[in-house]
Parts: sequence; structure tokens; C-alpha cells
Amino acid sequence: MTVSDTDRMHAQLSRLEDMFPGYLTEIVEGSMMLSPVRPFHGQTVLGVWTSLEEQLAPDWALVSDVAFPFDDANEFCPDLAAIPVEAEAENHSAYPADLIGFVAEVVSPESIRRDYEIKPRRYASQGISHYVILDPLKGHAVTMWNPGPDGYQGRDTLPYGPDLTLDTPLGKLTIATGRLPVDPKARATR
Repeated sequence: MTVSDTDRMHAQLSRLEDMFPGYLTEIVEGSMMLSPVRPFHGQTVLGVWTSLEEQLAPDWALVSDVAFPFDDANEFCPDLAAIPVEAEAENHSAYPADLIGFVAEVVSPESIRRDYEIKPRRYASQGISHYVILDPLKGHAVTMWNPGPDGYQGRDTLPYGPDLTLDTPLGKLTIATGRLPVDPKARATR
């Protein structure tokens, strides 16, 4: 039995997570990335998780920061992803990317390029119907839909405040953006 490059990289990620608590690790374009997790990041994930969990059909479950290998060069750990409840019940640290029905990322200063440029291409190429970027640095949400091989064909940017409602294959999902944290420095520049 041979060990694939992806398996070797995933094993390395697991070791890095143990060595650097408080950091999110991912493989992006063949490079291992360490990003510190900040309070606004966690507050955003928790707020959106709580809201979405109540709205999901019983056959879907939310996961956070588990690995989804896309190819040998990309293994993402989405901030929030909806996968079938049967898969979630297996309690793995990694799942096939084709299980994702909905995905959301929370922007941090270190993840801007990954969240806005790299991940939309990969998520769209996998056919994930909706990708939401929640950006506490700018105080807005970006929704992307209509996936294709070159990325998402639809995109809206909405300031935090009003509820964000998405009509997804998982059903209608609403995110209350008015209570999401916004970096105080972002408020001054909005």
C-alpha cells in the first residue's frame, strides 16, 4: 500500500495543529498555511453556526475546521460547511470535498487572498452551489452562486446589518448579519 502526497500532507497538518494551538492550518496551492484565529473570527463562526443549525433540514449537519482535500495541492478547512448528517456522524478529521452542500469562510487579515480569490475557484469547480464570505474587516458579506469551472458567475456584496437570505439546494438559509462583529478599524473606513 502506498501513501499519497495528500495523505502525507494531511499527516503534517495534524502535527502542525498540535504544535501551534490557536492557529488554523490548511494546504493552499501546495503550501501549508498557518493563520492565527482571532476573537472576531470565532464569534462570527459561532453566531452563524447557531443561526444556520436551526434552519438546516435534519439530513444536513454543520462542521467547522475539518479537512476537505480538493486535489494534491489544496486541502481546505472551511470555517463552516454543511455536509450530510450521515457523514458527520462518522466523526472524521477529513471528508471528501464532494460532500459539501454549502460553505462559508470568515476573513482574517492573513486569509484575504485565499478567501476572495483561491477558494471561490475551488469551491465553484466542485459544484458547491453557494459560497459566503463573512468579512469582519470590512463589515460586509459576499455571496457567490452559480458555480462553474472558472468560478462563480453570480456575486453580491452586502453590508452587515440586514439579514442575508440565500435560496440554496439545502433550503432557504438566513444569516443575521446585524449582530456579527466588525473590526473597529473597519468601521472607520466603511
